[in-house]
This record gives sequence, structure tokens and C-alpha cells, in this order.
Amino acid sequence: MTGLAIAANGLRKSYGDKTVLDGVDLAVPTGTVFALLGPNGAGKTTAVKILSTLVRPDAGQVTVGGHDLATHPQRVRAAIGVTGQFSAVDGLITGTENMLLMADLHHLPKAEGRRTAAELLARLDLTDAADRPASTYSGGMKRRLDIAMTLVGDPRIIFLDEPTTGLDPRSRHDMWQIIRRLVADGTTVLLTTQYLEEADELADTIAVLHHGTIAAQGTAEELKRLVPGGHVRLRFTDPAAYRAAAHALTEAARDDTALTLAVPSDGSQRALRSVLDRLDTAGTEADELTVHTPDLDDVFFALTGNPAVPAQSTASADTDTAAANALEENAR
Repeated sequence: MTGLAIAANGLRKSYGDKTVLDGVDLAVPTGTVFALLGPNGAGKTTAVKILSTLVRPDAGQVTVGGHDLATHPQRVRAAIGVTGQFSAVDGLITGTENMLLMADLHHLPKAEGRRTAAELLARLDLTDAADRPASTYSGGMKRRLDIAMTLVGDPRIIFLDEPTTGLDPRSRHDMWQIIRRLVADGTTVLLTTQYLEEADELADTIAVLHHGTIAAQGTAEELKRLVPGGHVRLRFTDPAAYRAAAHALTEAARDDTALTLAVPSDGSQRALRSVLDRLDTAGTEADELTVHTPDLDDVFFALTGNPAVPAQSTASADTDTAAANALEENAR
């Protein structure tokens, strides 16, 4: 499949005098993982709520699954599935009963609903726990049940809002495998996360949201090249070869004791070829060559001015969610 699963132009949203989204543009290709990064309060959850028809934007044009969000919201809802930050699982009933409840909400015939529930529970490795109350499930199992419930309507576009927050490392990796299988089957996933490793592992495209605007967008490698500090490290065992290379690569940082050179580089193929060509011209060769580029933590810090959230911490809900909930409560 080709084309865009989600396209947003000039997306704006404010709550009172707080501007949450300020002219956001998004383009999510079909059958890919698009990760939306940003610190708390950046607007990630509000963006998901708007794209999934839960909140109306103040301005902007949005199409989801080829349907205009403003004129055909029901068609958008039929094409999507949403797994929010907080579990939608009812702990008082079993996994199967949670699934059948979703099947009823999708108006599936009983026989089809039971078949779909059983297939999805098996797909998410929950068959053995299907008849247990969901309150007895681990955090990872509840998250998998959340995903299974989202898949009941066979959505082609899925929004996952911080799906692995609070999970242990094994459960996080299990969730990554589930996401990869979904995309392999042609599903489009828009993922919000504060785990930079997660975005690096999963995303085809990453957008960094900061103060309601997109600070940068691209592949993980493209974003890493935005941050200075990348270099090619050359190690030598022959002092004569080391001196010849240092003479050819005058911009390199030298370590005369370790016989290593660090040549500034953006990590691109062109930059690496330039280094190798200059070594060839000098008639010398390194014993070891490694390319070092900044990681997504460096990118996050450079673009947002905030340190990245450590992987072991549990991130709190976005402040824009709190503002939205307060406004909705006042409206009641």
C-alpha cells in the first residue's frame, strides 16, 4: 500500500490561554510506524485525541485513512483503533468477556464476535489467561489485552499513546514485537513515547514535538545528524601509519598514546568515503575504523532543552491532558 494514512496541516489547539498545538504538520505514510516524541506538555496526547476524533481542533486540515476529519468523522472512526495511556481493560471481568464487550460495541454477530475474540487472544498470547479476571493480569498482559481489544474492529490505522509506560523491559520488548507484526501486516501505527530507545527501535519516521510545534522530523539517523559530535574513529598499531594519517587529516583530534584519531563527521556515507579517500592518498591504512554518531538522547536534549526521560522511570500524563480534562469538567 502507498500514500499517506494520516495527513495534518496547520493543526492548532488551545485550552484557555494555553496553546497546546501551534500549527503542527504531520505526514504518516501507510504501513509505517510514526513516532511522536516530546516532553510532558508538548502536545502529544492532544494530537492523538484530535487525530482520533476525540477532540476538535481549533484550526487545521486533517485526513485519516483518506477521510476528512471535519466532514466524515464516522468514517475516520471506522478506520482507526486507539490505545490510550491508561488501560481500558475492565478488571472485574475476564479477558474473553472484555473482548466480547468490544465485539458487541462493533456490532459483530455473536458467532463472529466469539471467533474474533478467540483469534486475537491467541494472536496476543493470552489464550491461557482468557478465562481469568483481568485484574489478575500483569501490566504487560493488560497492555496486550488493550491491544487485542483495539484490534477487534480490524483497524488499518492504530494510535498507541505511550503504550509501554510502566512496563518491565521484557514486557516492553514483547510489545515491540507486537507492533512490528502489526506493521508487517500492513497496519499503520502512530506511536507517542518518551522512551527514545523505543522510537529508535520501531519508528520509520520520528517527529519531535516541543511547545506545540514540530522541532524536527525525519528518520532516526537523519535526526542524529542534526546534532554535532559525530566522528569517525581511526585506530592504528603502526606509529608511522598513525603519523601519516594525522598529517593527512589535520582536523582530527589526536591521541598520541592510544594512536587514535577522531575525525569530525556527520556519519554519512559521503563523509566516510572522504576520510577513506584521504587515507588512500596518504598511502596509509587504519587497523580499525568505527563511526560514532549522537544518539536520540542527544537529539532530544538539543531540540527541547530537556534531558530525556530515563528508560526506567514512569512518565506522568501530559499536562495538556490535564488542561483538557479540567476544561471538559468545567463544561459539564
